[in-house]
Amino acid sequence: MPTPSEDLAFRGLIHQVTDPDVLPLLDGGGLTAYAGFDPSAPSLQLGNLVGVLNLVRLQRAGHRPIALAGGGTGMVGDPSGKSEERTLLQAEQLDANVAGIRSQLERFLDFGAGALLVDNGEWLWELGLLEFLRDVGKHFTVNAMIARESVRARLEEREQGISYTEFSYMLLQAYDFLRLFDLHGCRLQLGGSDQWGNIVSGVDLVRRVRGAEAYGLTTPLLTDEQGRKLGKTETGTIWLDASLTSPYRLFQYLLNSPDDRVGAYLRALTLLERERIEELDAVTAEHPERRDAQRALAREVVALVHGEEEAAAAERAGKALFGEEVAALDEATLLSVFAEAPATVVPRSALAGEGLSLVEALADCGLTPSRSAARTAVQQGGAYVNNRRATDLDRRLTPADLLHDRYVVLRRGRRDHHLLKIEG
Repeated sequence: MPTPSEDLAFRGLIHQVTDPDVLPLLDGGGLTAYAGFDPSAPSLQLGNLVGVLNLVRLQRAGHRPIALAGGGTGMVGDPSGKSEERTLLQAEQLDANVAGIRSQLERFLDFGAGALLVDNGEWLWELGLLEFLRDVGKHFTVNAMIARESVRARLEEREQGISYTEFSYMLLQAYDFLRLFDLHGCRLQLGGSDQWGNIVSGVDLVRRVRGAEAYGLTTPLLTDEQGRKLGKTETGTIWLDASLTSPYRLFQYLLNSPDDRVGAYLRALTLLERERIEELDAVTAEHPERRDAQRALAREVVALVHGEEEAAAAERAGKALFGEEVAALDEATLLSVFAEAPATVVPRSALAGEGLSLVEALADCGLTPSRSAARTAVQQGGAYVNNRRATDLDRRLTPADLLHDRYVVLRRGRRDHHLLKIEG
């Protein structure tokens, strides 16, 4: 059985440490550590899962994790990794976002067995400006602050720059560490590599004010093939809230992980044992066409976030995309499966009487460039209605073809889908 530090090293989750002495502390017990989560949105996103699971790993190793929701710092905004000023949130929206994040964190951490969930608004809202400048600000030099990467990068953008509001963020995060040290004996802060400057500031503040040793540990930021943060796509963010990103879409996103990244994703985003991950590494190297690692990744992450039943349903839905099982999907899953497919609204009257010609439907919705091409697709066996091959040129769409009395799935060839939505 690997020690906690060995497990983190195997998973590639140790990027920087403020002091190597923290690693032996991880292998002991009773350490209190925290990670902060930004409430700028009503849900955590996929990249946040790395930090959440690091807290889970610590709790399983006998440590006490603290998940901090930034109800106070969220009013300011963290400049780390940002090229421009954040839009400041109203208090009501911030409260709603914090509540959403709390409910998600409760799925992972056992708050009945020592884990803590705190909101830094509890102390930041009551903190006076003069008190803060006297007791915290005096321990930081502007020289050191502008040398931090998160600030320096913004100062180099002369047109944008950085406001004093965001410039002060690192002091607020450092104060969080001090308060958690005082309240709960917290000695370790975890975060992504883009948080290094903020974490170092907190470690320094605890040392200066309390004369105590505190530590920081960062993990690498997971990125996709284009170098974007994992979960940031051209069509939007991959959220952990099912109402914002369906379990099916999350499953498919992970299923499409590239071979050269899936190993890192398995290590950071799942709790699979080392032996199983190395087994999947070997299969990917020898038989990449099987995509066993990607399927395992998708199943594990969706099960962690949404539960085993949703993971199984998402996998079934993926298979239904090209199979006759599409007719068995519930309406919500059906719409999720075809959320990114083009759709056309068709009046219900078009299906009355003899029905709507399949050839006309294929051409009119754009699956084929012309009715002549549509006839060729049907004759050659390349046309499908609800994933059933249709080879009859006289095939017509009628109410009997409707799924949930409202939809017909048309397909041409292997991958081109179109959803007809019947209204009226």
